[in-house]
Amino acid sequence: MKVKALKSIFASFTALALATALVGCQSTASSDKQSSTTEKTTDKTTEHRTLKVEVFDRGKPGQPDLNNNYWTKYINDTFGKKYNATVEFIPVPRTQEVDKLNVLMAAGEAPDIVFTYNQGTVYNYVQQGGLADLDSVLKEHGSTLTKYLGDDLLKYGKFDGKQFAIPGKRTVLLGMNTFIRKDWLDKLGLPVPTTPEEFYETMEVFKEKNPGNVSGVIPFGYALQPAYPGIGNIPDAFKPSDLSQKDFATMQTSPGYQANWNLPGFKEGVQYVNKMYNAGLISPGFATDKDAKQLDADISNGKVGAFITNWDGPYRTAPGTLTNLKNNVPGADLIPIDPWKNDAGKTPKAGYSPNGMFILVPKASKNVDLAIQYLNWMADQEVTLFLQNGEEGVDYNMVNGVPVQTGTTNEGEKMMTVANNLDYDILSNGIELGDKEKNVAAVSAGYPGFEKEVENALKVGSVDYYAPYYYSTPNSADAKYNTSLKDFSAQMLAKLISAKPSEVDSLYKTLVDQYMGQGGKAVEDEYVKNYNAQNKK
Repeated sequence: MKVKALKSIFASFTALALATALVGCQSTASSDKQSSTTEKTTDKTTEHRTLKVEVFDRGKPGQPDLNNNYWTKYINDTFGKKYNATVEFIPVPRTQEVDKLNVLMAAGEAPDIVFTYNQGTVYNYVQQGGLADLDSVLKEHGSTLTKYLGDDLLKYGKFDGKQFAIPGKRTVLLGMNTFIRKDWLDKLGLPVPTTPEEFYETMEVFKEKNPGNVSGVIPFGYALQPAYPGIGNIPDAFKPSDLSQKDFATMQTSPGYQANWNLPGFKEGVQYVNKMYNAGLISPGFATDKDAKQLDADISNGKVGAFITNWDGPYRTAPGTLTNLKNNVPGADLIPIDPWKNDAGKTPKAGYSPNGMFILVPKASKNVDLAIQYLNWMADQEVTLFLQNGEEGVDYNMVNGVPVQTGTTNEGEKMMTVANNLDYDILSNGIELGDKEKNVAAVSAGYPGFEKEVENALKVGSVDYYAPYYYSTPNSADAKYNTSLKDFSAQMLAKLISAKPSEVDSLYKTLVDQYMGQGGKAVEDEYVKNYNAQNKK
């Protein structure tokens, strides 16, 4: 997402295109969506079809052809042969997934199965009639799928009482962790910081002493990513511990990690980061590092002392940030820490809801039944096990009921671009073995060479976890303004963090007033309305 004027024009164009094109694109969507070839099966002739499925392109160095690799061959050799179909994968850049999906949907060219983590985007499609109603086809073709997800999870995909989305199942609900260079702490004889004050003091020492002996040391690494504008877990340290559920639920501008400008404590969190910036403690080019690639390079090259990222960020699929760091700086090490302590002595950390991505079937698709059959096939435990781990005895071994990978899925056509291969196993974000301890062991086993580190990251990230508030009714104003408000949030953070400390208070008020006038007030008002309706006695 960019913070340019052109983007708002594009967003307006996309919204207009969606409104006029989504409903009327049923039969006009690319005629090449399916083959006209017919083939003989056991006792009848059935039409051979092509099922197009979105896949994230994460731009991982050395990644295989995303439409022709070990995993896609397995899918076509199993599901494809069983259902007389070819599954074709359509890569979409991970960092542009919503923008790209909007364009594909508006043009009537979206694959038969698409997905997003953004509820507002889904609701936009629902309101504009762009999604297939899956209730009847789910009953006919989704028995295994329905059992796997259950009613409590399926409810996240219901809009206006109808099943317009299939929620993925998220078994690891953690959000972010703070990581620090343990070798730097050890070299300087410093303890692990456990409060915001201690963390700040540690960053000051990192700057003064430069324990890595590097040019351009960066005590705290930070990149402002417009797709998810925020400052990590830092505001949780300043949020009042006695904040009411209603205030928490209704003052958020959008559930998740987006900047929550009116939530008590958020301004103080911004001021904390502003203070670090003016003291020269954070990445000087944070506002222009929109995809965090510079931050990743700085961490890998040993310049960064601490940073906030996904709970498992340093250990993710090869080569991985920690692997690169260790290769570049012998003896370097990173550990997760928990310094964002609030007024009650807790370290709250926002996490995810139990639903993963929203899996959607465009109304234009001629393969709605086949799409649900595909997801139903994927819900089979044997299929899930293979997609997440590969072949037993080759890619993993079962140890005490837990699949332990052998490391063969780190490169070549078997490379998993993300842990547990969730880009192909879209139903399961994490591993579910029916036992908490086994789940932890299984998740950790998905990071060959870093099993103990991942276990520790899971432990640290789980302390005082909390989930976003669940709304049974989506926020239509959020669906309308979500993209533009995120863009503006990124601009706000860039200005506030780099401002003079004495200017932050007045600038914060000015910018928040502008934000609320550009749709933020409408979003907040609708949250209040929906909360009151959901909780009326």
